[in-house]
Amino acid sequence: MSVLMVTYVGDGTSRFDRKYYDGQHIPFVERTWGPFGLERAEVFYTDDVGNYPDVVAMCLCHFVDRSGLDRALAAPESAAVADDIANFSDITPMRTVVTPAS
Repeated sequence: MSVLMVTYVGDGTSRFDRKYYDGQHIPFVERTWGPFGLERAEVFYTDDVGNYPDVVAMCLCHFVDRSGLDRALAAPESAAVADDIANFSDITPMRTVVTPAS
């Protein structure tokens, strides 16, 4: 398993629409990357990770394996995923690939 961690770090003036993110963006990501091995996407918010006040949101995208994750990121459909960010936030997300400890 490989995980893509997408972190939105902002400040008090950052725009982030949780309703759109939960109801539109995450389902869109799951539909788009599902064929590449995305098993699930877990979302966490600032109030869930209180020790990190600048973190507005974080999403863990769990893929079956690293090759599926790499194919998803390289797929032409991923441009639409990136373009959708403007619909819910003015924050540029940080992406990190992590491998859970076994």
